[in-house]
Amino acid sequence: MTNKAGLRKPEAMIFDMDGTLFQTETLLLPAYHQLFDTLRAEGHFEGDTPPEERMLGSLGMLLEDIWKVVMPEASEAAHRRADELLLQLEIEGLDGGDSKLYPGVKETLTALKAQGIRLFVASNGLEDYVKGVAFAHEIMPLFEGVYSAGQYKTPSKINLVQILLQKHRIQDAWMVGDRSSDVEAGKMNNQAVIGCAYAGFGRDEELAGSDALISDFTDLLRLYEEAE
Repeated sequence: MTNKAGLRKPEAMIFDMDGTLFQTETLLLPAYHQLFDTLRAEGHFEGDTPPEERMLGSLGMLLEDIWKVVMPEASEAAHRRADELLLQLEIEGLDGGDSKLYPGVKETLTALKAQGIRLFVASNGLEDYVKGVAFAHEIMPLFEGVYSAGQYKTPSKINLVQILLQKHRIQDAWMVGDRSSDVEAGKMNNQAVIGCAYAGFGRDEELAGSDALISDFTDLLRLYEEAE
């Protein structure tokens, strides 16, 4: 855990979902391979399944942009069918119970809420997916609001966090996430950013500009306790 600047205790914390609270690969990778099997069977895609790293490296983007990276040669119809299939397969996977949060997430969120911190999620994912993860892992009741680009049709996380802050009249928050989109969303809305350096989906420089870095989610509680 590194703290580059004197942090103030916030009234709220806003969390990314994938790679921050949720070990996305535990749900995503089985669904990813099933998705391409179905796309090939339906005639939407030919050839080998693109490397997993291409998908994992795109996490944090809007879904429509992810497919442009993962299968740039495929048609718009294939991309939209992939949207449908991924959501369907991930919801089925959540029902199967094999996916995981990062260690200590539920306990840390519970402890923060007990200290009066208002907790939120802001994700670039689809609404049913983001809320589905929160419900399946029994953390939904801990959040005052769960915001997704899929629900609010926002062009970037900057806009999504702006809507959240305005709607809930929040002045002072920590944006907690693992991608450059999280850093941008926090900084462009004049909030502190806590970079999560444990997921490994993005490049090291993605978290440049964070006010503090944590290497384990449970470090967040200590960071809060040490803040002014």
